[in-house]
Amino acid sequence: MKVKVLCRNPDDYVRETTRDIQRVPRNYDPTLHPFEVPREYTRAMNATKLERVFAKPFVAALDGHRDAVNCMAKHPTSLSTLLSGSCDGEVKVWNLPTKKCVRTLQAHEGFVRGMCARFCGTSFFTVGDDKTIKQWKMEAPGYGEEEEPLNMILGRTELLASCASDRSIILYDMREATPLQKVIMNMRSNTLCWNPMEAYIFTCANEDYHLYTYDMRQLSMPIVMHSDHVSAVLDVDYSPTGKEFVSASFDKTIRIFPEKKSHSREVYHTKRMQHVICVKWSLDNKYIVTGSDEMNIRLWKANASEKLGLSAEVKALHQLEPKLTTREKQAQNYSQKLKQKFQHHPQIRRITRHRHLPREIYSQRKELHVMKEARRRKELNVRKHSKPGSIPYVSEKKKHVVAVVD
Repeated sequence: MKVKVLCRNPDDYVRETTRDIQRVPRNYDPTLHPFEVPREYTRAMNATKLERVFAKPFVAALDGHRDAVNCMAKHPTSLSTLLSGSCDGEVKVWNLPTKKCVRTLQAHEGFVRGMCARFCGTSFFTVGDDKTIKQWKMEAPGYGEEEEPLNMILGRTELLASCASDRSIILYDMREATPLQKVIMNMRSNTLCWNPMEAYIFTCANEDYHLYTYDMRQLSMPIVMHSDHVSAVLDVDYSPTGKEFVSASFDKTIRIFPEKKSHSREVYHTKRMQHVICVKWSLDNKYIVTGSDEMNIRLWKANASEKLGLSAEVKALHQLEPKLTTREKQAQNYSQKLKQKFQHHPQIRRITRHRHLPREIYSQRKELHVMKEARRRKELNVRKHSKPGSIPYVSEKKKHVVAVVD
């Protein structure tokens, strides 16, 4: 006599707690789900639209400077501390969670041109138009003590890399008496930033509206030329991962570029923000800080549509990590994978790439495109009516490098 018995494991269908959702058995055989791809495409489309709907990158603004903010520096060990220097020689230390200035000092006579903090976070350095380099304590002086620098250096100092006013980028080895290499470009570079993950890669911000990523081992041509700005690029800073960087421009916008791509993935702007002079990417890879010449410091999200759990200001005040439930994390990861899977479909690509721009910037972009096409047509016509081989083909990257001097 045959006895057929059905055996089920309770672990497969019984909830661990009463708060868990009921487990539903599923058969993943593709023949039973003929409309799986259309359904996933619809979900990817909805996820892409929701990403643009919830893209609100602005977090907070810090007021207090009496002149344009000219430079900023990050604290190497404290995510909540930011240093800023203005054109009137004033330096302020900010507490980002409370959005308050905790310390103000008159560092220089004239512009504060540059700032950086020591790796240990005990002090910071400032450079000014008065031709001095000063070292200051990170901690505020005690009651009754005067605000004085620890050290003051007059004149020149050795640098590893510099952007000169003669349109050149110079690389130094501090162990040698002479520079390593010097690359001269068509227009002046305003600043440069080293990739924190690849020690031989750096990106420079140029007056010709572009950014150039170089490999210091081969300076004859940049690796990537980053285009999208419509005015001079004034500052650049890498993310801690080294995969992206943010740029500040005279066109009143900031843009986020992937390291190896020529066009930006994101652009931030507001009606009140004027020419952006300096920009920094926070060491937790979540925020971007900008300083502009209307005496304002602004805090932005690095990922415009990132869900912070609480409101952005409460998040900044309490320095909390996004408190997402397990189901929210799973839904977020699922949406990301769907967007990756269908990223090349026309409608999804159009929605993902679309960004609203101010009318002035939109008009300038069209004008620059017309000028570029005119130059291209002129070059083609000259080559067409010249002796074959007399006019060589030059890549767009090489056109902006004048010479490399060893």
